[in-house]
Amino acid sequence: MQIDASQVLWSAPESERAGRPLLLMLHGHNSHEGVGFDLRHQLPGDLVLASIRAPLRAAGGYAWFRLDPAVGVQQAHQVAQSVLTWLDQTLEAGLPAPPSLGILGFSQGAATAVQILRTAPTRFDYAAVLSGFVVPGRAPLDEVLRARRTPVFWGRGDSDPIIPTYLVSLSRLWLSGHTRLEERVYPGLGHNVAPAELVDLHRFLARHLRPR
Repeated sequence: MQIDASQVLWSAPESERAGRPLLLMLHGHNSHEGVGFDLRHQLPGDLVLASIRAPLRAAGGYAWFRLDPAVGVQQAHQVAQSVLTWLDQTLEAGLPAPPSLGILGFSQGAATAVQILRTAPTRFDYAAVLSGFVVPGRAPLDEVLRARRTPVFWGRGDSDPIIPTYLVSLSRLWLSGHTRLEERVYPGLGHNVAPAELVDLHRFLARHLRPR
């Protein structure tokens, strides 16, 4: 798997990225990097957002890993490595190391964001998981993340028909045991993002990013 650098949407031109906190954005399954990119207008203004296109083709867009449980765990690990490789290449190409680095994902992109955090637990200052879940199974550096307790915002609706109940329970148990979890549940919300959730997300990001 490989991230296509030409298909990454940036919220700021290259000349305006240096010295600003960086937030990686991962879209949901069967979607693309443009979906949700307008959220940048409702997040802290100093952030630079990089919205990344997933590497696998899906019926109407792109996916981070296949929904088949038999291959999903392995592919989630592979795509996490691919995003980290793209990040390394981007920094090596001349982008100075940002003062803070975060990752945000929606649905399958949120699951991928958690997997990236598990793969490189010391690289990220925080993560935001929207309508997402934790991929079942163990990762080699889970204990490092448990000790580090990276702040994680987990926002979801209590009427989400997409994420199974057992995955919600598993994710809560895992996130509370490995991260500094801030969970928000929005009554009546399905597999979507609520206006109140964006307010909470803004506050979470503002607390954890380090401005230039």
